[in-house]
Amino acid sequence: MGDALTIGITGDVMLGRTLDRIISQRGFDYPWGDLLPLMKETDFNLINLETTLTNSERKVYKTFNFRSDPENIQSLINANIAVANLANNHIKDFAGEGLLETIETLDAAGIKHVGAGRNRDDALEPAVIMEKGIIVGFLGLTDNEPGWIANHGPGINYVDLTHKEEKARILHSIENLSKEADIIIVSIHWGDNMREKPEPGFVNFAHAMVGHGANVIHGHSAHILQGIEYYHNSLILYDTGDFVDDYAVDPELRNDLSAFFTMKVDKSGVLNLKLVPTRIFDYQVNRAMHEDHEWVIQRIKKLSSVFDTQIDNQGNLDVNQSLYFQV
Repeated sequence: MGDALTIGITGDVMLGRTLDRIISQRGFDYPWGDLLPLMKETDFNLINLETTLTNSERKVYKTFNFRSDPENIQSLINANIAVANLANNHIKDFAGEGLLETIETLDAAGIKHVGAGRNRDDALEPAVIMEKGIIVGFLGLTDNEPGWIANHGPGINYVDLTHKEEKARILHSIENLSKEADIIIVSIHWGDNMREKPEPGFVNFAHAMVGHGANVIHGHSAHILQGIEYYHNSLILYDTGDFVDDYAVDPELRNDLSAFFTMKVDKSGVLNLKLVPTRIFDYQVNRAMHEDHEWVIQRIKKLSSVFDTQIDNQGNLDVNQSLYFQV
């Protein structure tokens, strides 16, 4: 099998608003709780960065605007985060200048980013990491905020998933990236909040992305976990939920409960997946315990069974499938 990489994946990371103040009081490591040692054990981690890193005061008109002090980049560095998706509905909360400062802050820290940029070409540009002889390519996109699309100025890699031509553009990007990368991860911020299942069109598009060379689909936006599908030797995480934030908690949908996903990959593809249930409490993520741990397992079992992904009570994927899944 040769060398393999261990890649950690999370859902939304929102270090702004209340978290911004908490970090200044309790330190850069505080948001990660007892997950921090696990995050440091991976070769690197991928997140959806659901905030700007800026001092800009140029707040755009919308319901929620998130920003975090650029100094809080140290929190990302300490958590072994190597790639951040920026294609989402908060990266321009403080206009183009907030986006640009976020990019500059990530660049200065050596953290790669996808899904937004200084112009259209920059926003569409993939990120590439080579480690242990394995080349991993990343793409970022979103169907949120069409008004923020990158054109001549800063913006996002927006895709209208109802348009055939727009979807074809993404599939072409995946094909191009497959010429240089062994593993392709597509990070996509899609759909409405608090949806328990992906729309049929999203499932079809995920399958199409796999068909054109994607090995992993990293979905987020719903703020809650959705099902997992192992499709044609590739992994589709339809939504990875919220990893850390200051949001109000829905008592039924439990957006405070999610998971830290770690997977091993080599040049042949995804070798296995491990899910560690997590809980957000007091502006910090920790391992979910007792009934919360069980809630996550039972939820992911139920939602994944729709895709014929059978997970037992110990969190193991059905042995007839080649992907091994455990907690």
